[in-house]
Amino acid sequence: MQRNLIRSAFLAALLSMAAFAHASGNHAGGHDHGDAAIGQPGDATRVTRTVRVDMADTMRFTPAQITVQRGETIRFLAINSGRVRHEMTLGSPADLIAHAEQMRKHPEMEHADANAVTVDPGQTGEIVWRFTQAGTVEFGCLQPGHFEAGMRGAVEVQQARAGKS
Repeated sequence: MQRNLIRSAFLAALLSMAAFAHASGNHAGGHDHGDAAIGQPGDATRVTRTVRVDMADTMRFTPAQITVQRGETIRFLAINSGRVRHEMTLGSPADLIAHAEQMRKHPEMEHADANAVTVDPGQTGEIVWRFTQAGTVEFGCLQPGHFEAGMRGAVEVQQARAGKS
């Protein structure tokens, strides 16, 4: 009986870890967030421009609205001007909501994804991202409670003008 309970607990833990890795965007298995519309990791040698994004304890990003051209590779400098840990994660609305839920359940979760950076107070991190499709790509702080408090923003990806990629 006890052996079955241990086996069941072990299997439940494995299933939970698999779901957790999937929801967190773990790239070990080539997971691409299920939505190529957000773009792809960028090549730092091909950065078009740098955008500074401040993350504050008021649970806001500044700027919260960013406009880029399709095909641009952007270096986001995520600056934590607050006194608590913040992060910037690019994703689809569904991915951000699912990931925020996982962060509430597992607040110690660390990220190793190209579309996210976790930044301690007073520190700066970066994301280099290439926007491959026109549309809106959202971003948010998925530290427990921050996303729900309104710490989110959007990147408007405009169709590239003639002569640009």
